[in-house]
Amino acid sequence: MTKEMDMDAQGMRLNKYLSAVGYCSRRDADKLIDEGAVTVDGEPATLGTRVRNGQTVAVNGKNIEDRKERPVLLAVNKPRGIICSTKDDDHGDVRVQNIVDFLHYPIRIYPIGRLDKESDGLILMTNEGDLVNRILRARFMHEKEYVCTVNRPIDEAFLRGMRAGVYIPELETTTRPCKVTKTGTRSFRIVLTQGLNRQIRRMCEQFGYHVRALKRIRIMNIRLGDLEKGEYREVAGEELEELMKLLDSRDEASEKEMQMMYADIEKYGDEDASGGLGESGHARRAAREERERFARGERNFGRNDRDEERRRNSGRDGAAVFRSGSSGNVVYRSRNSGSSAKPAERTAGKRTGGKDVHFSTAHKITITRRTGDEDGRRRKNRGDEENS
Repeated sequence: MTKEMDMDAQGMRLNKYLSAVGYCSRRDADKLIDEGAVTVDGEPATLGTRVRNGQTVAVNGKNIEDRKERPVLLAVNKPRGIICSTKDDDHGDVRVQNIVDFLHYPIRIYPIGRLDKESDGLILMTNEGDLVNRILRARFMHEKEYVCTVNRPIDEAFLRGMRAGVYIPELETTTRPCKVTKTGTRSFRIVLTQGLNRQIRRMCEQFGYHVRALKRIRIMNIRLGDLEKGEYREVAGEELEELMKLLDSRDEASEKEMQMMYADIEKYGDEDASGGLGESGHARRAAREERERFARGERNFGRNDRDEERRRNSGRDGAAVFRSGSSGNVVYRSRNSGSSAKPAERTAGKRTGGKDVHFSTAHKITITRRTGDEDGRRRKNRGDEENS
């Protein structure tokens, strides 16, 4: 039977329930449900299934029991060569060990986010699914700090470029501005507020640098400290209290932002089930784009005066700047018809509906239409999980 919880008359969403009882994160729960591995009272569950007290939830045929384990949050110093996964392989390589088996902790825990195999340093692990979601939500922009060593001396142009944000062609997005401090001839500290796949390595590559060593030393207020590689400690006391205060404050801010977002959606209208534009279609598209911006952690809602934006941002250095009032990040992309452009010779673009409008003083304006599949890949690559 389900663990007794405070549920309303309609029950609790199944993915939230699996997270609340400490079975897995909501994201992993959605995957299990989608794969048909979850049943409620013996019936296959769907992503919209809600559960009530007294119902029986099972995963892969095994009932979810009322777990007696106390909540656990660990700070782990992950060595290089270990993957942050609950599976036993790395693209089929059975010689690679995952972080769960490496720690061999007495109760079931799983990593909060990721740290790639070639990197070492701080990774948090827990048995609390809701804690995973609260820390990983991209829109909260929680800080993560790293120390990095590269293959050649660092110059000021590199530091300025990294701080300003870097276009990553593989992910087709531009990173958020970040804090970068030089600590040695070939080393620096960097503080990120997002978690793109192999982000720091890819940022460095855009300036011709290659990462030789990368260590994460902080997540929010949790610091690696003097933990040796392969060791872990429990996050407790004042450190845990401070973390929860930070998360609570973000939750309150998120609630206010959600109210703002829904007010804007109410103003613009919502998209119909077919996704067509039709009557008030531009308003529906604007509302959809507002939701996408919110999911990426951007805060400026309700801007829809495109003509005013164009007037304010056109004619700069002879370049026409097109901005959609409800668009996403500026996209920097080389459009040189000859050899590849240098990092400083970037071409920027803005999303306008299903198009990219690119502009530069050195390149012609080009408009390329994206397919729905390409948009889907872009959203997937942004992700919420840190994998630097």
